[in-house]
Amino acid sequence: TPDGTDVALYTLANEKGMKATITNYGGIVVSLCVPDRHGKPGDVVLGYDSLAEYIASNPYFGALIGRYGNRIGGGTFFLGDRRYVLPTNDGRNHLHGGNRGFDKVVWTVDEKSSEPGKTLVLTYISKDGEEGYPGTLSVRVVYGMTADNELTIDYSATTDKPTVVNVTHHSYFNLATKGNILGHVLSIAADRFTPVDAGLIPT
Repeated sequence: TPDGTDVALYTLANEKGMKATITNYGGIVVSLCVPDRHGKPGDVVLGYDSLAEYIASNPYFGALIGRYGNRIGGGTFFLGDRRYVLPTNDGRNHLHGGNRGFDKVVWTVDEKSSEPGKTLVLTYISKDGEEGYPGTLSVRVVYGMTADNELTIDYSATTDKPTVVNVTHHSYFNLATKGNILGHVLSIAADRFTPVDAGLIPT
């Protein structure tokens, strides 16, 4: 990184030819290669070829998002009678943890808990007041690879005072592995949804 912090790439794989490459910078899934119906592997997530590109300009490709995924309207929230003010990095709103969210920090790899090639355990301690959030938040993320060609992501977090937290993952998928995704069709059998305003804040 620009400040001299070393980062690394880790690979998870199974016997069916699925392989995920993950860096501890932002917990980013750099590539996810899965075999197609003919057994030919292809990378189905968008990403860059170098760390410098992720640092310079990254629309959250493949990253862990926190403390709070999505937007907080006006960059403020209340807990009890106290109002908290967060940095606004999306117009007047706070987006994906602020100016330096979980996507821009170097996570610690828990070597003892990780199983080489099968699981990768990442931890990060977000200090009280970081990006305006109250409480020290200890976060643990476990990436796993199953025999059924599944990439799993398990999150857990603890805090020492009331706070808000909403962690998520931010890969962009292209199941065709090349070209655009205009031929993809996604159907969600939902009986309700959350309407949003022009700033993408729930109404």
